[in-house]
Amino acid sequence: MFMASFNSSNHDLQEEEDPSSDLQYHGHQLIPEPSRGGFTSALPNAIHMRQLLIRCAELISRSDLSAAHRLVSILSSSSSPYGDSTERLVHQFGKALSLRLNNCCVGATGASSSSTATMATITTGAASAPTMRMMMMIPPAPVTAATTANNNIIMNADTEPAAEKALQSCYLSLNQITPFVRFSHLTANQAILEAIDEGQQAIHILDFDIMHGLQWPPLMQALAERSYPPPMLRITATGHDLDILHRTGDRLLTFAQSLGLRFQFHPLLLLGNDYDHDPWPVIPPALALLPDEALAVNCVLYLHKLLKDDTRSLRLFLHKIKALNPKVVTIAEREANHNHPLFLQRFVEALDHYTAVFDSLEATLPPNSRERLSVEQVWFGREIMDIVAAEGNRRRERHERYESWEVMLRSSGFSNVPLSPFALSQAKLLLRLHYPSEGYQLQIRNDSLFLGWRNRALFSVSSWH
Repeated sequence: MFMASFNSSNHDLQEEEDPSSDLQYHGHQLIPEPSRGGFTSALPNAIHMRQLLIRCAELISRSDLSAAHRLVSILSSSSSPYGDSTERLVHQFGKALSLRLNNCCVGATGASSSSTATMATITTGAASAPTMRMMMMIPPAPVTAATTANNNIIMNADTEPAAEKALQSCYLSLNQITPFVRFSHLTANQAILEAIDEGQQAIHILDFDIMHGLQWPPLMQALAERSYPPPMLRITATGHDLDILHRTGDRLLTFAQSLGLRFQFHPLLLLGNDYDHDPWPVIPPALALLPDEALAVNCVLYLHKLLKDDTRSLRLFLHKIKALNPKVVTIAEREANHNHPLFLQRFVEALDHYTAVFDSLEATLPPNSRERLSVEQVWFGREIMDIVAAEGNRRRERHERYESWEVMLRSSGFSNVPLSPFALSQAKLLLRLHYPSEGYQLQIRNDSLFLGWRNRALFSVSSWH
């Protein structure tokens, strides 16, 4: 079966000419070429804006702050959160560059930067459990209220409760309007089902950063229907908010009871929003693996949070996981190198990644979609702000490509478990039923499954033992 290949593009980061040489001014505003439909149809304008963004990042990396400030002003006047995908993307990256500039200026004066200190990872809240189809594990789109985007809540320490609430709601919108989260959950669930024998009567899932728990109702449905009596299922889940963990467990318990599935839920609180110390939670003896249990460890969009300027914390974490001897470890991550030590390289990588993401939103959603606006500004805007403006231990969104995870996992004693053709078929069905667009593409590579937009891979899911 022919699958479109995902080709990583190389980017020329050589020094460019002064940006003012090819811009036209009217007062203080840049007059760009007319935009007609985003990055795809308004290609000349998109390329021009990309060059300006990269030029601004170059100026910042050289500490030419006055020139960078002028260029940020030009970018700001040429962008809008309500325009086409080019304007929306430039708006988000322009805000991130502006914050980085402010941090640079504050640092140059020897003062402390309060804006950078507000960049903490904000946990998400509760969501209703979806029902699902027998064995196909394709959950229907969740019914949620549309979220109104609010620029004032992003990275604002004075409105953290409002920001947290917005992120909780925005995660549901992200799950509804893009296939990225549901693809990761669906494929990881299928890997777990295939790794655990049908006759297994006790299953224990250790889920790192369970979020809303949206991943598990489809798996619970499949377990309840593939054997009788169904197995006992225990989920030990980590998170940063004990109340959210308890509410997630209550919803999953209610759903399990409706299926006649024996179920236990054990919350594990991760103290603080950072991973400066040992990321391994202290597991009480009562929650330890029982002799008759098959263990599955789930790390969906989690491992990158353990990365710092070195990989020691992550390698320690992987060695402890390996010592538990799980039947399967499922891993889903972004396909992007947002952990490059050099700011300029990291910036270009992020720009290309989010160009594809915003292009997919442009092609599949109307411009007046409130959910789209919320996801772009609150969810992806927060990520872009972190990648571009934060440095050192404050930077959380340290995504790596599959090849980097493969090296670290193999060096920790793990072996790749090939994903089945059925996992690919399910992912295709998910896209066809809920996200019909020719732009989304799937590929099996290195026994793992990749989801991309057009010619760029965006997410990968892999299974390990």
